[in-house]
Amino acid sequence: MTSFDTIVMIDWSGGNDTGARPRKDAIWAGVSRSGQSEAPIYLRNRIEAETWIAALIDAERQAGRRTLIGFDFPFGYPAGFAEAVTGEPTVFTLWDWFEARVKDTPQANNRFDLAGELNLALGSGNGPFWANGLPNRDIPGLPRTKAGYDNPFADRRHAETLAKGAFTCWQMAGAGAVGSQVFMGLPVLSRLRKRFAGQVAVWPFEALDTPVAFVEIWPSLTAGPAPDGMIKDAWQVQEIARQIAALAPDDLAQMLDGYAPEAREEGAIFVLGFEDRLTSLPPLRNDCFALPPGVHWTPVEEALSLLRERLSAVTKPEDTALDAALGRVMAQDVTARRANPPLPNTAVDGYGFAGGRGAGRHVLPIVAGRAAAGDAPGAMPTGHAIRVLTGAALPHGVDTVVLQEDVQIDGDSLQFTGPIKQGSNTRKAGEDVVAGQTIVTAGRKVTAADLALLAATGVSVLSVRQRLRVGVISTGDEIVQPGETAADGQIFDANRPMLLGLIAQLGHTPVDLGHVGDDRAALRARLDDAGGQVDAILTSGGASAGDEDHVSALLKESGALALWRIAVKPGRPLALGMWQGVPVFGLPGNPVAAMVCTLIFARPALAVLAGQEWTTPQGFDVPAAFEKRKKPGRREYLRARMRDGHAEVFASEGSGRISGLSWAEGLVELPDGGLDVRPGDPVRFIPYGSFGL
Repeated sequence: MTSFDTIVMIDWSGGNDTGARPRKDAIWAGVSRSGQSEAPIYLRNRIEAETWIAALIDAERQAGRRTLIGFDFPFGYPAGFAEAVTGEPTVFTLWDWFEARVKDTPQANNRFDLAGELNLALGSGNGPFWANGLPNRDIPGLPRTKAGYDNPFADRRHAETLAKGAFTCWQMAGAGAVGSQVFMGLPVLSRLRKRFAGQVAVWPFEALDTPVAFVEIWPSLTAGPAPDGMIKDAWQVQEIARQIAALAPDDLAQMLDGYAPEAREEGAIFVLGFEDRLTSLPPLRNDCFALPPGVHWTPVEEALSLLRERLSAVTKPEDTALDAALGRVMAQDVTARRANPPLPNTAVDGYGFAGGRGAGRHVLPIVAGRAAAGDAPGAMPTGHAIRVLTGAALPHGVDTVVLQEDVQIDGDSLQFTGPIKQGSNTRKAGEDVVAGQTIVTAGRKVTAADLALLAATGVSVLSVRQRLRVGVISTGDEIVQPGETAADGQIFDANRPMLLGLIAQLGHTPVDLGHVGDDRAALRARLDDAGGQVDAILTSGGASAGDEDHVSALLKESGALALWRIAVKPGRPLALGMWQGVPVFGLPGNPVAAMVCTLIFARPALAVLAGQEWTTPQGFDVPAAFEKRKKPGRREYLRARMRDGHAEVFASEGSGRISGLSWAEGLVELPDGGLDVRPGDPVRFIPYGSFGL
């Protein structure tokens, strides 16, 4: 049993009540239920936290939801401590020991006194615990600093030696006082485990075959910095809950199985060693498409800048063989395993020898045999020449090659006329690529030329991103499928096959999510069903603010709608939002506008979601073969093609003229300001090939 419906992550505190107003260094809980992240919950003290956790477990069990709860403090100590204190090496005996002795109220507790008693019982009174956090009272056995420190146990658990930056569980006060968290956390765990006996299992000490599982976490491993204006502790529990909720069951199972033998006594930090699995998961937030306050019309460049800043990769890395890597997006930089060329070699057919030669006639004895491509380099006697073929590794003692067309052979002698420079007609080892050099970078889409470079430098397996799965939904009662009978007022669905084709051409995996009429409940169900199947969704139609614009309405209901009114023609309304963690691009229903908005806005956004570098299509200034007067205020894209070195545009700018999409070979981009274009004037032409089509 490795799947969980509800993920709860708790940042703990060993201190006193923090007050009614949410603040840092308090207890915070993050909840992700059925893939939906909830706002972080502030818990002002441990009594309130324990009550809240117990109520949550009751509610989740009654609802039939399996629950994983993570606590931000160690579940155990370095080997030997539990047995030294309790006489038994089992962690649960130690939990019960702490539960029986820790006295805790919202305003005071005895953690420092208990630490001093343990130090006196276990040794000299100078360890293993240190740092008395009470400024006005000395405590026998608990030193204020590590001066004279004497620890009879290891300073860190095995897990903490692997977690860079982890604090020791022996420190009771100051920054990183994990020791206090343990003292004040283990009694709570002990009581919860008893209260829900048979319903709670604790990792990695017990098999997780119960409705509730407890794990130890360290949010700083994967959560990263908090957004501006958000309390770090609140952000971290929310983010790690989201990350774990997004894990595939197989990945989760692997993490739960991936602990060292020492963990059976000491405990372990969940996801340690698998941080990349979580940090590569979709980091998008529900408000990632939100526009700044007061913005009504968004210029194209501003819209693109917002997308570039706020989006990041949502696809996970995987290994693939070189011969299956074409078109995949690199997840990691690749370094050359071998130099290219690996050895000095000859660039021509000819004869090799050592050193250059001056002007005049030269005669050298020829050794028997030859050096051909693939031969291991032999050795050459000084003052001799050898027959070499293009690509052959130079024998030891050879650094210069004379072309065979420039020599005469007389028996066993080579004759040629100088001068010839030392090193002529040869290639140095590594003159193209040296071993260890970065040859392909993360975010690059692998090309056929890349395959040649990778193969030449000994690379056979690559870490690439899984292909982005992009779902497409058409909406509207007016839509019928090609091949069906269209009633008066109905039209055939042109957008869905177009968008599915565009997605495939861009290198992503298209997922046909079908057509939904003007039925909000049906559309909601279709979006819900898409969860887990796709990484992004394109819809066409319903993206404005009318009565039948159900895409916008549903995204608004979910609290994740940004209706971008972009200063662009064709297009303008673009509904952007999140549905259960999946970004949704609500495109206009008009086919021309849908394609233009896909190429200009969705294409680079999908590339980033796929792990690719942000790409700007390459345009070219060419003379116009048309005349146009453009008003200021909007950027315009005209269907265009090149003929006789000039850019032609489609006869009509009507957004319903689908034939123009097929006629065109690219777009002419006209700037935001007013413009009068006359034949011969330079205009910017962007071929479809620059978009990756």
